[in-house]
Amino acid sequence: MARILIVDDAKFMRTMLRSILEKANHEIVGEGENGKDAVKLYAETNPDLTIMDITMPEMSGVEAMKEIRREFSDAKIIMCSAMGQQKLVVEAIEAGAKDFIVKPFNESGVLEAIKRIH
Repeated sequence: MARILIVDDAKFMRTMLRSILEKANHEIVGEGENGKDAVKLYAETNPDLTIMDITMPEMSGVEAMKEIRREFSDAKIIMCSAMGQQKLVVEAIEAGAKDFIVKPFNESGVLEAIKRIH
């Protein structure tokens, strides 16, 4: 079981992830809707793992991840991307993302990614 922070600007995506993760007995320690939320919530909750969207308003997932990893170098972050965002995914991996999952999510893909890095 992992303590997980979910950050996505789409509420239905957060709800879908929460449902998948709680069914697998993971604890959701927080939910945010942009990169600024991610940075603040990460510091407050110190999760085992963060699942974060790449493209969000105010601050992108990649920018937020860079900021989080400056202070918490061991942060484990899985990025979420839509199809066709390979360039952003490469940038995210180079910036320190541990893995990525592609939307629309499927339960086994999400849980496999968590298993690989947790």
